[in-house]
Amino acid sequence: MAAKSAAEIAQEFAQGALSATPVIILGSGASAAHGVPGMSALAAHLTSAAPPAAWTAEETKEWAAFLAHLKAGTDLESALQAVRPTERQTHFIACATREFLLPSDLAVLSALLADRHHLPLSRLYRHLFDSTHTTLHVVTPNYDRLAEYAADAADVSTFTGFNYGYLQSRARDPRTRITIRGRETRTVAVWKVHGSLDWFQDAAKQIIGIRSALAIPADYAPLMITPGIDKYRLTHGEPFRTILACSDDALENARAYFCVGYGFNDEHVQTKLIERCDRDSTPLIVITKELTPTAKTFLTSGRCRRYLAIEDGPAGARAYMHDAPAGFDLDQPLWRLDQFLDHITGTPA
Repeated sequence: MAAKSAAEIAQEFAQGALSATPVIILGSGASAAHGVPGMSALAAHLTSAAPPAAWTAEETKEWAAFLAHLKAGTDLESALQAVRPTERQTHFIACATREFLLPSDLAVLSALLADRHHLPLSRLYRHLFDSTHTTLHVVTPNYDRLAEYAADAADVSTFTGFNYGYLQSRARDPRTRITIRGRETRTVAVWKVHGSLDWFQDAAKQIIGIRSALAIPADYAPLMITPGIDKYRLTHGEPFRTILACSDDALENARAYFCVGYGFNDEHVQTKLIERCDRDSTPLIVITKELTPTAKTFLTSGRCRRYLAIEDGPAGARAYMHDAPAGFDLDQPLWRLDQFLDHITGTPA
């Protein structure tokens, strides 16, 4: 019998990892594939945003220093870490970020209304729920709601740490689920470690989710942790402390990981994942347009014992595995989620 090709070995590895019902990690690349802008576009937006006239001279000076970093080519997170924004400057950045991203988020919803198969993530959910599992876990630093939209289109429930309804209070139990005749509905638990476009907080620190909110409600602030020096401080407050605990629990107990468009640049997401890939040889799949230097460093460090990583390549895609770290070509663009699912699962769109 002829030896298996590298592509066949990769396919078998991917099928085995998916059969383990992996925790899904969605990075900015997963949203960029559907028109949601990334950090570089957000940086350009902030560069053109007019700061409030009520800012003090010191705040104006600090903002000018931040913009100077951006114009010098510094990435957004590094530029924000190089300055010390005040609380109202942080609020301004969060509001500007939400204002910038919301139209793209809603455009995805409109596309989904026109075509319920618009998001391949829905197909991934359906494939993974073709089992006895009643809960899938998604971990993401993204603010947009593509993970939730995809679940709606797949006719399964979502849970983000908030109760159900238009005015969503925080759930007291992270295992809150809808039940029908005493049975839990299939639920995608989406752990949004940096917040969401529909989370808000008032001056009294009361937290609420409002899925239908277009404008920011009066006297409320977006509950979104933006890049910068306050990123790690803010995660000690609620709801982020609880969300991170739930995310860590999901990652700690995962039987496999499936990363889509994730660049391994966020310690809030990857710490547990890296530990498990090293300690327990937990299988890891990464598909993305382009592997970041951070991702490549991790994959080749020896700490990831069983992995398949696929990025764009001249023949269609370039794949790397734990036993083929130099990589090999694939003749199909399997770095795209829709193409990956076509080839690996064979499930219909």
